[in-house]
Amino acid sequence: MSRLHDPFRRGQLAIAALFLSLGFQYATWAARIPAVKADLDLSAAEVGVLLMAAGVGAAVSFPAVAWLMRRMGSRRLALLSQLGLALLLLALAAAPNYPVALLVMCADGVLVGCLNVAMNAQGAALEARHERNTMARLHAVFSAGSLLAALLASGMTAATGSVMAHFGVAVVLLAALGVTARTGLLDEDAPADRPDPSGAGAAADAEPPADAAAAAEPEPARRRWTVPSRLTLWMCCAMVFGTVAEGAMNDWSALYLKDVAEASAELAPLGIAVVSGMMVVARLFADGWRSRWGDGRVVLLGSAVAGTGLAVALVSGGVAPALAGFACMGLGIAAVTPCVYAAAARQGSDALTLVAAMGTTGLLAGPPLIGFIAGASNLAWGMGAVAASAGAVALCSTRIRWTAPAPVAQSEATPA
Repeated sequence: MSRLHDPFRRGQLAIAALFLSLGFQYATWAARIPAVKADLDLSAAEVGVLLMAAGVGAAVSFPAVAWLMRRMGSRRLALLSQLGLALLLLALAAAPNYPVALLVMCADGVLVGCLNVAMNAQGAALEARHERNTMARLHAVFSAGSLLAALLASGMTAATGSVMAHFGVAVVLLAALGVTARTGLLDEDAPADRPDPSGAGAAADAEPPADAAAAAEPEPARRRWTVPSRLTLWMCCAMVFGTVAEGAMNDWSALYLKDVAEASAELAPLGIAVVSGMMVVARLFADGWRSRWGDGRVVLLGSAVAGTGLAVALVSGGVAPALAGFACMGLGIAAVTPCVYAAAARQGSDALTLVAAMGTTGLLAGPPLIGFIAGASNLAWGMGAVAASAGAVALCSTRIRWTAPAPVAQSEATPA
């Protein structure tokens, strides 16, 4: 069967368009923050609050996202939030003053929360329906979207200083991605091909995919949110610690190389490049690892490698050990969020929404927490907390019921 007519490949392409959109949209506005700062005549503190507004919007969106997932389903919510994020770029470029820009960024955070949950629900449902892993590669596409946005921002900045022109081009690309996504997203009422292999018929252990669960509930129950189970809370903990480690590495690796490892100004940016590059490579291959060894072992071993590698690098000191430790962190932590998202989706839309909100909290809280520790002692201890966070992911992973490895399909032998 050709890839064009393969239902799995068609769905994978459509969902990948959503992941690409989210990474692209985020990096697009982030790359033009200096221009927005100049246009609105903002201070450094005001820029910090502007960035925080997006994070706060995403973090507090949990109740609304949970309700919208039950009301609309992941397909409609994903398409509407993807469109909304594209239009918000134009709203940010046209913002006449600082208060309006704050409102735009807060709305951006809410829509990021919506799209994040909906696209991960779609990815998990695709895996369940076709018995093939794809979540890690989808998250790799998110990173590719950020890279694409950075390249576009560089080119547009060289061509024109107009933020509106840049964001206008970005909106056209996002519209094309939205059309691509619309053609292949999964319908909520389509049945999955198989039951959850971890449950053996036990209702408590084998929940249907998020959208299937929502569709199967009677109308009154769909509007009621339930208390998270212990399993869901362990997933939340794993997601928080995983995103703390991931976010802190992106924000603090360059400064650690410069101030602690005493790297040159030319070498310091390599910290981010090493972490990001290893994460992309690992996510391209992680679905194969999941098929062979299962999500639980991938998360356990990966987070152990991440924490141990970084800890050894910090004790050793120097630029080369630091880069090696950063590579271990990127390699090991890359598969954590895709695996936890997939596990949460099997518990229903409310569990997935809560876990996604905790992921946003980790990304928000991680960098300031490391900064607080560094201020109280030094940055080496702050990075030690990042290594400890990876170790905490390994501990949490032992408390989560993971599904059995999916069969390895021949077409999954190489990255898509």
